[in-house]
Amino acid sequence: MLLKQFLMDEYRFLTFRAPSAAIREHRGAYLALGLFVTWLAGVGRYWDSPNALPWQHLGLNSLIYVFLLALVIWAAVLPLGPRNWSYRNVLLFISLTAPPALLYAIPVEVFLPLPTAHTVNSVFLAIVAFWRVALLFVFLKRVAGLGGFTIIVAALLPLALVVDGIALMNLEHVVYQNMVGLRDPEQEGAGAVARFVCLAAAGLTPVLMARYGWMVYKAREGAVGPQAG
Repeated sequence: MLLKQFLMDEYRFLTFRAPSAAIREHRGAYLALGLFVTWLAGVGRYWDSPNALPWQHLGLNSLIYVFLLALVIWAAVLPLGPRNWSYRNVLLFISLTAPPALLYAIPVEVFLPLPTAHTVNSVFLAIVAFWRVALLFVFLKRVAGLGGFTIIVAALLPLALVVDGIALMNLEHVVYQNMVGLRDPEQEGAGAVARFVCLAAAGLTPVLMARYGWMVYKAREGAVGPQAG
């Protein structure tokens, strides 16, 4: 019965509706199931990749990624004074966004020419990325109680910082190729897409950081002000 309720709540969550009260009553079980789906998506991403490392075939990269991403988002949003804000809640949210990534497990390379398959995988990547970002916006509004421009900054700044970190390590091409299943590092268009994403993140980061600093200052001022009076 709990599995059935989880699947129903997962569907509601992915369609931008509030889950049932069961997610609060069985938070540990929901987190475990969410991490299982995350692991499954990680295995699916690399199951047909001959160049994947053993830990990638085992889906460990996806599990490590969700723990680190949850930490980045939790730490970045915490100074803004969100409600109901805990690392465990953020980790649960990130794990529940895993099912769309199962699209990567579809072996489009088997029944499509490689250039077409790479295009389809790129479309899958765009769909999953936008879907997850939209879910993050809803999560920050519905659970964290943020509003207005604060949601935009709180959602985009952690993601921009992650992309900046990948670019600083010069891993953007490798990450993009792995995500869309490219076998040839010199595949036309791969470098251009990776560079565009990194340049966009680099351009947005200073603007987001400036606004973030101001919002943190206002949040601290609002928290201290009433007590001082």
